[in-house]
Amino acid sequence: MRNAGVVARIAQLLATGRTYSCEFFPPKNEAGWLSLGRTIAELEPLRPDFVSVTYGAGGSTRTRTADLVSWVHRQTPIAPMAHLTCQGHTRAEVRAILTDYQAEGIENILALGGDPPADGDGKEHVVSEYRFSAELVDDVRAFGGFSVGVAAHPELHPRSPDKDTDRQHLAAKLEAADFAITQFFFDVEHYVAMVDDLAALGVTKPVVAGIMPISNLGQVTRMAHMSGAEVPDWVVAAMSKAGDDLDVAERIGVELATELCSRLIAAGVPGLHFYTLNRSWATRQIFANLNLPA
Repeated sequence: MRNAGVVARIAQLLATGRTYSCEFFPPKNEAGWLSLGRTIAELEPLRPDFVSVTYGAGGSTRTRTADLVSWVHRQTPIAPMAHLTCQGHTRAEVRAILTDYQAEGIENILALGGDPPADGDGKEHVVSEYRFSAELVDDVRAFGGFSVGVAAHPELHPRSPDKDTDRQHLAAKLEAADFAITQFFFDVEHYVAMVDDLAALGVTKPVVAGIMPISNLGQVTRMAHMSGAEVPDWVVAAMSKAGDDLDVAERIGVELATELCSRLIAAGVPGLHFYTLNRSWATRQIFANLNLPA
């Protein structure tokens, strides 16, 4: 891997070679922050090219997301990317958020549609002035100063009526954005087919593959359902061999993810983005299995 501290914009990193990156979510309490600090310290020797920080439904983790992005920027040599959703935000709020990030020296934004806030969360919900994430991409681009990413769904966005509509929408977002990062998937064919579909539409922006090492089959199945992905029968069968042994389940999940990464690299993927769930072991094992340079 390269020295991520030299280049901060993800578009530039992708232009110089394959990237390897990680995703974290903002912890809810002090114990979670301490645990995440250990995770980042354990992953830092791998020299990830960038890390991303998620944004809660309706902007519910707005402050904690900004705090974590700022901490990574100030305390590590790793380039951070802040998730930003259009759910629950006015355009003025988005401009204020971008102004704060720019003042902090943050140079990467992942512009997302996002999920609406949960009912009964006790907070006043703001009606969004955005209908689609493409509108947020346009506003971030117009603001200037950021490398802009978007989400891609190899197995189609859960609200897409059909494949053609999904791909045309993604192509339109990528015309304005610099790159995309996929939701997790398990069959390399889904990724390759999506990239081919985009190429047929004249879009060749880099699409980074999102990787989810499985440790808890039930949890991943629920997440897959929400994102429009499928957990194939062969994945369920492999994970079922672990029974109730969590250590064995983690090892099987790492083996499956390693094989997927190997096939993606062979297919020419421009980057691998690991959904860490704020833990380091699986990502470190996959790096070791693939003999990736640290």
